[in-house]
Amino acid sequence: MPITQTEVEKIARLANLELTPDETQLFSEQLAAIVEYVDQLNELDTSAVKAWQPASAGNVQTSHATRPDLTEPSLGHEKALAQAPDHDEGHFLVPRVIGG
Repeated sequence: MPITQTEVEKIARLANLELTPDETQLFSEQLAAIVEYVDQLNELDTSAVKAWQPASAGNVQTSHATRPDLTEPSLGHEKALAQAPDHDEGHFLVPRVIGG
């Protein structure tokens, strides 16, 4: 499945990236090569491969799963909002990214 330059431009807009026409061309070619490689992997017969299960899913206990659960004081509204580029009435203001 080829990745078009239009799709790369859309992804760049969503990621707030400014791409030159040369970069758009290069990235569309690179992404197309990645998708082509993944398509090749999808052709492999994996029916005999056992499903992966993390070690902590069973009775095995690991150090990261048994550490003590400690509470700490929160940062607080004033400190959290102090570095925010834009806030109003105790809330972060961010640009709309979904919808129009």
